[in-house]
Amino acid sequence: MSRPYDNIDANKLQRDADDCLLTYGTEFHPEIITASDGIYVETASGHRMMDFTSGQMSILIGHGHREVVGVISNHAKHLDHLFSGMISPPVISLAKRLTSAAPAGLDKAFFLSTGGESNEAAIRLAKFFTGKFEIVGLAASWHGMTGAALSAQYHSGRSGYGPNMVGSLALPAPNAYRSIFRHADGSYDWETELNYGFDLLDKQSCGSLAAIILEPILSSGGMLELPPGYLKAIKKHCDARGMLMIVDEAQTALGRAGDMFAFTHHPEDEGVVPDIVTLSKTLGNGIPLSAVLTSNRIAQHAKENGFLFYTTHINDPLPAAVGDKVLEIVIRDDLCARSARLGVRLQAGLKLLQSRYGCIGDVRGRGLMAGVEIVSDRRTKAGAPEVGKAVSDKMVQMDLWAQLATMASFGGVFRIAPPITVTEEQLDLALQIMEDALRTTPGTMPLYKTEQHAIDSDAMNMARL
Repeated sequence: MSRPYDNIDANKLQRDADDCLLTYGTEFHPEIITASDGIYVETASGHRMMDFTSGQMSILIGHGHREVVGVISNHAKHLDHLFSGMISPPVISLAKRLTSAAPAGLDKAFFLSTGGESNEAAIRLAKFFTGKFEIVGLAASWHGMTGAALSAQYHSGRSGYGPNMVGSLALPAPNAYRSIFRHADGSYDWETELNYGFDLLDKQSCGSLAAIILEPILSSGGMLELPPGYLKAIKKHCDARGMLMIVDEAQTALGRAGDMFAFTHHPEDEGVVPDIVTLSKTLGNGIPLSAVLTSNRIAQHAKENGFLFYTTHINDPLPAAVGDKVLEIVIRDDLCARSARLGVRLQAGLKLLQSRYGCIGDVRGRGLMAGVEIVSDRRTKAGAPEVGKAVSDKMVQMDLWAQLATMASFGGVFRIAPPITVTEEQLDLALQIMEDALRTTPGTMPLYKTEQHAIDSDAMNMARL
């Protein structure tokens, strides 16, 4: 069966792209992508690569999933887009399924298009409910490119565009690998760091702290996981100041990090339910879809007082039907548990590589969501972006696409996030490709003698099991 772009003039397309496409903050991949299926993407030249970033961290259950394709086709024919004041069966079904899967206290939902849009709505809702306007973000955060979401984002994109939103304040991002806050034994002292951060917030605030927005794992910031107990401590600080807690689960929810909702993972945070949760990316499996969930109390206040967030594509039926199918599949096939199990295998394989190559300063993450930080010196933790780039290029040549974060604020971290439908064999193959790329790239600082290397896949598999 022929595919839409099997016979194209790639050179002409590239010239047309150079002629008419506006840049938006990233270099384009050197080849034009013409096909995707399962965990693979394919270029115009026929180069087929395993997609270990799930598109833009969104393809939760694989490109071109048969059931999702069926839903899209059916709704494109019969129920695609409606007036924003109309609701439809897939919207109601998704809201019911999503709130049923969420902890009690996340009782109402509506649906938008992008993560930035859902965070914009969440921030607006928090301001409306509290009557206050100051919003706090973490210093390595990424929440989107719209006004309030961007102002609460400190990873990148703040400078060169004039003033950000008034009332934007930052807390230090928890970074167990790099933080200067340490106990006497050298272990990470996140509690002192957090308390110090809130003390600074109190000094800066004009008395109108409305909410904090944070990710359970700061993906764009370098796959930084919130420490166990961090959310409970944050909630205590918020309650003392009359603030709401917004948790942005764009990349972490629906099994990506091994739990339906990543904020529920640590026993030390048991009982903590955010006031507002946003979802996007994983919910739509690549289709533009996001969600805002909140409590009955906040929803009732919004209804009684005329909260406004009225957009063209709010509660559209076609993307809602896709989200409903994605969530159905995740629950039906127990994909959260599968992601957690394969995540153990992935982390073990990456830590094995860390034991062999001095350029790997840190391995972190949870579920099928991992970060590998590349350094030039483990003692000083100085970054090595040129080594990371060389390893990344070699991996691409070997048919594995895993994004290397090259912005200075990333610190040179590979973000690894395959579809959670990836097989053990595909995962092992990707780890072997990473091994081969590290072994054959100058500057990776092997920690073994060349003649002793001879590492076979069986040894790697045993280490991961």
